[in-house]
Amino acid sequence: MSHQSDLITTDIEKYLKEHENKEILRFITCGSVDDGKSTLIGRLLYDSKMIFEDQLSAIEKDSKKHGTTGDKIDLALLVDGLASEREQGITIDVAYRFFSTDKRKFIIADTPGHEQYTRNMATGASTADLAIILVDARQGILTQTKRHSYIASLLGIKNIVVAINKMDLVDFSQEIFNQIKSDYEKIVPNLPNHEDLNIKYTPISALNGDNIISSSPKCSWYKDQTLMQILDSIEIHSKDSNSFRFPVQYVIRPHLNFRGFSGTVVSGEISVGDEITVLPSRKTSKVKSIVSNDIKDLRPKDKDEEVETIQRAFSPMATTITLEDEIDISRGDMIVKSSNIPEVSRNLSVMVVWMDETAMKLNQSYIIKRATSVINGTFENIDFKKDINSFEEQKVETLELNDIAKCTISLDREIAVDSYYENRYTGSFIIIDKYTNNTLGAGMILESAKELTKKRKVYSQAEIELNEYIRRNYPEWECNAI
Repeated sequence: MSHQSDLITTDIEKYLKEHENKEILRFITCGSVDDGKSTLIGRLLYDSKMIFEDQLSAIEKDSKKHGTTGDKIDLALLVDGLASEREQGITIDVAYRFFSTDKRKFIIADTPGHEQYTRNMATGASTADLAIILVDARQGILTQTKRHSYIASLLGIKNIVVAINKMDLVDFSQEIFNQIKSDYEKIVPNLPNHEDLNIKYTPISALNGDNIISSSPKCSWYKDQTLMQILDSIEIHSKDSNSFRFPVQYVIRPHLNFRGFSGTVVSGEISVGDEITVLPSRKTSKVKSIVSNDIKDLRPKDKDEEVETIQRAFSPMATTITLEDEIDISRGDMIVKSSNIPEVSRNLSVMVVWMDETAMKLNQSYIIKRATSVINGTFENIDFKKDINSFEEQKVETLELNDIAKCTISLDREIAVDSYYENRYTGSFIIIDKYTNNTLGAGMILESAKELTKKRKVYSQAEIELNEYIRRNYPEWECNAI
């Protein structure tokens, strides 16, 4: 910490250079209400000297005004920025904060503990590399602890730190710590992808700073790493796929001599001359050029002037590519390498987190937004809903607020299918109400629904055979053929 502070005042250029090359760890704090999530983040910012003097002065005044921590500074106010959050002493919205150590840069998402704000927690978890599950030492494992652990694991977070907070209120009891650790270990086998989880347990006091930055003498029986040491040293499991995926966002036509396809390389890389396939049409071509991401390059002063190009584009670059052949491509199509073509299907097996008070209904049409694709879709079946308390799979006909379920969705057209656990960008989607435009839920693609796909193919073949029969035997009916 002191090394950074010294460099800032003595050699700002060296500090910025070191800062630029540091590895980034994104993590969230989650758990039940009043477990101390915002206070923990405030403590990390305070102890890492990432608070400006005017900020510190402001929260000192607010601490006295709200009186939530007695004579001590309420560090939660550093994160709870909304007036309603400060007045009620709760977290409502996802708040992002940044700090760094000599080893890493950190992006923190403080997520709400209330059940009604589970959708905000899921939003914060969707890009995280690590989840800190806060547990109140006095309360132990609660329903929200289970729900947030399940969602974090479902979203592919492999690193979980179970931070047992408020140990100062239970006299830093080793027995209580071990009991909560044992209780949590019992729920781990019920979490998705639990075989890949890396779980660590640490006793802390976010309010007083015990075992946050340095080991606490009040907790001499705990010999493992402090929370900050864990964050600084834990291995970051990359979620990025090596498969090239380029969802087309715009078709660029600045003049008659140029037609390019603009978007963001969400995974993998592409080079000039690579063979590509466009999905779902399955048309093929080769990359003719890759234009630099400056939009002014697409509008040359002279129509014969060449635009500035590059030889290679990689994730997460925003760029424009041109092809050697004239292919009908539009927004929502996916450009992939011909050597790595995903399955294409209109029927998907998915996991869904329902986020709205309006219940989900089977066979009702919804808007499914995946990357740049906006498609109509219906829920054909709910395979099961997960009971968070018992982790049992329940058969239901509808989904309510905060329900987590495995479902089958039928789309009105085919899309490229990537599993969420293979590619989180192309394997995730949101569900939107067609009439109110509200976001109703979020989903993760597991695979194509093969049984439905098989039925659909048989049905389509029957249509084709009927069509051919009509054309051969009743040519005068051809206009009415299927």
